[in-house]
Amino acid sequence: MKKTPMIKEETRELMKDDVKLENLENGSKIPDEKKELALEDGSKTSPGRHLIVTETTPKMLKYKRVKRNIPSASTALLFGAVLALLETVLLVFLAEPLLSLMGVRHGNKMLLPAHKYLTLRALGAPAVLLSLAMQGVFRGFKDTKTPLYATVAGDLANIILDPILIFVCKLGVSGALVLLLHTYLISIILLVKLMQQVDLLPPSMKALQFSRFLKNGFLLLLKVLAATSCVTLAASLATRLGPTPMAAFQVCLQVWLTSSLLADGLAVVGQAIIATSFAEKNFEKATAAATRLLQMGCVMGLGLALLVGLGLQFGSGVFTKDTNVKHIITIGIPFVAGTQPINSIAFIFDGVNFGASDFAYSAYSMDGNRNGSMVVF
Repeated sequence: MKKTPMIKEETRELMKDDVKLENLENGSKIPDEKKELALEDGSKTSPGRHLIVTETTPKMLKYKRVKRNIPSASTALLFGAVLALLETVLLVFLAEPLLSLMGVRHGNKMLLPAHKYLTLRALGAPAVLLSLAMQGVFRGFKDTKTPLYATVAGDLANIILDPILIFVCKLGVSGALVLLLHTYLISIILLVKLMQQVDLLPPSMKALQFSRFLKNGFLLLLKVLAATSCVTLAASLATRLGPTPMAAFQVCLQVWLTSSLLADGLAVVGQAIIATSFAEKNFEKATAAATRLLQMGCVMGLGLALLVGLGLQFGSGVFTKDTNVKHIITIGIPFVAGTQPINSIAFIFDGVNFGASDFAYSAYSMDGNRNGSMVVF
């Protein structure tokens, strides 16, 4: 039995993702399969940029992978690096005024540890922003395993070293220096893996697509500012109430964020599937994917509401032994648990809109919600 047809078919499937990725990059419709994956006997190169046929025999087709040339990946890393440096400089030199704006003023016993922690975290900003940019690139490849493995490796280092440095070595907040190791470890792993797959040096400066990034980047920046401003204002108000309410607020906030971000996994999947469907002009597939994701988001939201409600009610002692803090946490349980279904649906809608490249709607809707929340606060 001849193996050549089967090997050709496998090679054809491997090249499909590259052709789709190139069309997504250029914003063009994916051509017919015969055009995109034509491969004749005796050919030396394949249409996929990362596959080169090195040898063709009647029984075997050998190929090797080469680095892809994706200008948007280079642009994302360049923007991430510039923004990271700006953020680091601003947080280091404006730490005290920012903390004062948040309600931590002179004479407040939280000022010194807060200042130290904010400065240390600022030094990790480059790693955080670059890792986020690289995770976006891997999502474009539909590769969710690499970011997962990198994040797990960094988190394990954080979980192991955090208690040792903070409690055993008695470094206190300074022990949070391990967070720098955690974030830089994740970034290094992602960068090494990305460099194995992508040529990060663009062929020319014109290929970097600055105008496209600035347009969509501004909309996403507006969305992020709208979301974080509400959380920042809430933290500022909690700070003014004193250390005990602030401690309870932070516990509730972290549990709320952690559980809510579980829905982000579904949003990432939806974003990749819907973006590919739009590139293929397969709107039925995009509609079906969006509908199924929303259904799964509803189920996940209800499950998280039950899990978080019971978890905080009976497990608040994991976070603190202070009776007053536990009492305030109990008061906040209905809000933390009750908003989980809403959060899940919101994340799913974000994934759907991002997959459809509708960044404007996501940004303006979030900004409108922000304005309403500000009035309530």
